[in-house]
Amino acid sequence: MVAASPLYGRRSALKSIISLFSVLLLSACTQVGIFTANFPAYFSGVTRTADVIYDPVNKQKLDIYIPKGGAKNADVIVFFYGGRWTDGSKGQYEFAGTALAEQGFVVVVPDYRKYPKVKFPVFAEDAALAVAWVSDHIASYGGNPARINLSGHSSGAHVAALVTTNPAYLKALGKDRDTVVHSFAGLAGPYDFTPEDPDLVDMFGPPERYPLMRPTTYADATTPPMLLLHGADDTIVGAFNYENLRDKIVTSGGCVSTKLYKKIDHVWIVGALSWLGREKAPVLKDMAAFFQSPETSCIK
Repeated sequence: MVAASPLYGRRSALKSIISLFSVLLLSACTQVGIFTANFPAYFSGVTRTADVIYDPVNKQKLDIYIPKGGAKNADVIVFFYGGRWTDGSKGQYEFAGTALAEQGFVVVVPDYRKYPKVKFPVFAEDAALAVAWVSDHIASYGGNPARINLSGHSSGAHVAALVTTNPAYLKALGKDRDTVVHSFAGLAGPYDFTPEDPDLVDMFGPPERYPLMRPTTYADATTPPMLLLHGADDTIVGAFNYENLRDKIVTSGGCVSTKLYKKIDHVWIVGALSWLGREKAPVLKDMAAFFQSPETSCIK
């Protein structure tokens, strides 16, 4: 780890920006910010099926977004939102689900359990359970179960990357990672950090377990193709996270590509999926192009 780079930020700093209010910088009312970001979704023609249960035991749910006019054997994106493994909900990210569905994808946005109710590895286990559900059921919604792509922002990118790099999560559910996960695109994911804040130490510790929570531990030549997106102005998740994961995959002979956006921070890299941030960076365009042909995007 590069000592000069920031870790996955301090709790007080992250709490002040990670909500949709901070992402959108719109008003003193978080709900107003969420409504404003999601407002165009109501007129997009994308169909949203909300609150589908994927985990009956813990009552975990997901939302499904289907492109205007329906879908037939369409590529699938399972998107996990961020929030420092403590915050967020799927309904706040209607802007992301709608934007990606407008590109022709069937999009799934799951909720998952969070700290302090649960600790690692429950976040990743919930993510794997959602992906397994998608594998079994997405054909009924017009999605292609052979083209399931994982994605996420911040801590959501972290849990999605763990499911992508570590086959054990899906294997525990009777699934083969190599046939279920087609590719992965992560936005500002903390893939290789060391917990320092007390709650993160409690969340992921003790220290001898830290390697288990790093996607860099598992990434190798068999890892599905990955696209790692990062903002040059990100002061919350250090660039060493995507750089170390990139280097591990390249060294192993796997497939990875990266994009670093100038003048984009940790917040606006996901905000660029909303109508408010679409002109700030081509995140949506880059994700769509990658998912359509991930195998051609490898760093040579």
